[in-house]
Parts: sequence; structure tokens; C-alpha cells
Amino acid sequence: MKEITAKELELKQNTGEIVNIVDVREDEEVAMGIIPGAKHIPLGQISARIAELVKQEHYYIVCRSGGRSSKACQFLIQNGFNVTNIAGGMLEWEGEIE
Repeated sequence: MKEITAKELELKQNTGEIVNIVDVREDEEVAMGIIPGAKHIPLGQISARIAELVKQEHYYIVCRSGGRSSKACQFLIQNGFNVTNIAGGMLEWEGEIE
């Protein structure tokens, strides 16, 4: 599975690269802050909401520390998606949040 650090992803955003981020944390975690533009799909809903994602797109998957996003990545890869896990998750994110 591909991985990227939170810092590397922030640099991509800051240079204007279009990045599709999916946040798989629970509602109460997201209420404390989410990366601007990220799509929120809790891990437990990924299989039911998979149709909201486009197979031709590349997605960066984030959670609190990298564990749940890794599970989401494994599931999405098995279903033909191109995804990258954000290592360290939101604990490592130093960029903007909304």
C-alpha cells in the first residue's frame, strides 16, 4: 500500500495540486477539525458509500493516526481504487483545518 506523510500531502496542497482526501474518522472526531475539502466517510460506512468515490480518481485516506485509514485503503484497493494512506493521520497534520 502506498503511503505519504501528512507534511508531504500538505506540500502538494500548498503547490496547488488537486488532492482528493477522504477522512474516515467518526463524526465527533471530525467535529474537532477536518482538512479543508476532505470528504468525510466514516470507516464503518465505506462499503455502503463506495459509490460516492470515482475509480478513475486518486484518493488520500486519513484518520486520527493511520490505522483506520490503512484498513480503508486495503478495502478500497481490493475494490479497484487508487489510494494512498496518510501515515500518522491527523495527529501529524500541521496544515489548515476547518
